[in-house]
Amino acid sequence: MFYWAPNSIASAANLYYETARNEAIPPYLFERIAAPTAVADFPAEIYRSPRAWVESRANLVRWTEMPHGGHFEAPELLLKDVRAFFRSQRAGSGA
Repeated sequence: MFYWAPNSIASAANLYYETARNEAIPPYLFERIAAPTAVADFPAEIYRSPRAWVESRANLVRWTEMPHGGHFEAPELLLKDVRAFFRSQRAGSGA
C-alpha cells in the first residue's frame, strides 16, 4: 500500500528486479526457505503467487484458497487462517 498510494510501485518493483540480477548480492539470499510457510490466497489480491512457484521456493505446509476478497477486505478470514497455521505448528512440535 505504501507504494500504490503515492504511485511509486514501478520504482519499487524495479528495485526487486535489479536486486535479483545483481551479482554482488550473495546467492544465499535466494535459497529455498526452510521455515514452515503458509499462504492465504485471496482472489482479490493484486498479486497472487502461483502455488507451484511458492512450493519450489519455500517449505509450504499450508495453502488456503480464500472464498472472497483480499486480506484488507476479509481480515477475519486471514486471522482465522493465521491462527490455524500456528495451532498446527504447535501441535506438530509436541508443545
